Amino acid sequence: MIKDVIKAIDQVAIDDPSRVAYEYLGKTNTYGDLKKRSDAYAAKIKELNLPAKAPIMIWGGQTFEMVASFLGAVKAGHAYIPIASYSNSERLTMIQEVSQAPMVIAIDELPIEMENIQVLKPEQVVDGDFEIDPADFAEGDDNFYIIFTSGTTGKPKGVQISHDNLLSFVNWELSDFQLPENPSFLAQAPYSFDLSVMSLYPALTAGGKLVVLPHEVTENLGQLFQTLPKLHFNVWVSTPSFAEMCFLDPTFDQKHHPELTHFLFCGEELSHKTAQMLKKKFPDSHIYNTYGPTETTVAVTQVEITDDVLNKYDRLPIGVAKDDTNISIDTSKGEVENQGEVVISGPSVSKGYLNNPDKTKAAFYQKDGARYASYRAGDLGFLDGNMLFYRGRIDFQVKFNGYRIELEEINFYLAKNPLVRYGVVAPKYNKDHKVQQLVAVVELASGVREKYSDNELTKKLRDDLAKDVMPYMLPQRFIFREDMPISQNGKVDIKQVIKEVNNA
Repeated sequence: MIKDVIKAIDQVAIDDPSRVAYEYLGKTNTYGDLKKRSDAYAAKIKELNLPAKAPIMIWGGQTFEMVASFLGAVKAGHAYIPIASYSNSERLTMIQEVSQAPMVIAIDELPIEMENIQVLKPEQVVDGDFEIDPADFAEGDDNFYIIFTSGTTGKPKGVQISHDNLLSFVNWELSDFQLPENPSFLAQAPYSFDLSVMSLYPALTAGGKLVVLPHEVTENLGQLFQTLPKLHFNVWVSTPSFAEMCFLDPTFDQKHHPELTHFLFCGEELSHKTAQMLKKKFPDSHIYNTYGPTETTVAVTQVEITDDVLNKYDRLPIGVAKDDTNISIDTSKGEVENQGEVVISGPSVSKGYLNNPDKTKAAFYQKDGARYASYRAGDLGFLDGNMLFYRGRIDFQVKFNGYRIELEEINFYLAKNPLVRYGVVAPKYNKDHKVQQLVAVVELASGVREKYSDNELTKKLRDDLAKDVMPYMLPQRFIFREDMPISQNGKVDIKQVIKEVNNA
């Protein structure tokens, strides 16, 4: 049982400094390297006299330097905010505005000049033998990291995850998933996506290794299928969608990856078809389906998908809650008996959204006499005994390719476009109840239809949206219609639009 995440990682470095901690496309770094470099970052950050416990933005990819800067920040007593460097510059400034971070560590070159913020570059962090006082470490209820999700009305929300939130998650993963000793984890998810934490801290606290598959490689199928067979790891972590993409590679099987024994899935629904295919390709592996919102630290339930589970269920369960966590169903939010909103309570539940008391109050609450906060997940589900089943979103938030997307955020920017009178982005579901496409349904502003073709309009709207939203939030298809369904309160009937898109 780990009691301190930072000290556990440092202890591996002290006991076995030459043990490999990080492998990035053939380049390796040891635990000794990690401790030395993170200590250098911590020392440099302490020199800068930032406000106590103020969060630090960190901009970059999936390199060793990123992880060293994460640990350096928390060793200096500051939570880090990871921002993927493939993000647009507007997201960087919005996160700065919401977080009020006094500094950004630019592991990769920043795309814009930033005002009213210190910028620290890796070359300014000089290596040396630094003694960092453990009393400075982020601990207990101190924020450890802050993940920014989509937000309505254009504002992303910063989910605060404390050291103790993370500790609860890590101890659960290391104890309940039958992991190999000193596990080697696939690190595929970008660090701005909380799925990455399922690899990052369980690997490092257990003296394991992170084997990185960078975002730029996963975006190119040719590169992906050249690179994946060369990587050696025994624990796979990804969304189901990414595994489905890898099914296109004929070498993605047990014969070519004999060391791969564990699959951990999170971020979106695991379909029966995908699990069955994985069982066929990796018959001796352990396949775990997990579930949990970012607000509850990565995941809070798990179930091993065995042949018995596949035979018993058409739509797979999402698991049993970890021992320290309670899951209940608010049936007042459901339309079917025993079904309703999933409510999660336990030590991995976040304290709320950074500098956003209204959103925090709407989603989190403290029951009288309860030790831990409760979080209203917005997910529709039901319990069969202690086994949880997922049935979709209550609101207009969806999971697409593992990313959580609030449709209202895209609608907000779509509606700002002068070519648009009304615009709604609707999820198109496949027969496995997964979002397969984002469809923008648009009623054009007066006079626009006569000026442009559908192809021209689609390009203009996509290009404009790309300035304000992440690439994974861009609709794949645009439908132009003469008028939108209007509800009794005079607003576009979004539920009706979603229904029509899925019945078309």
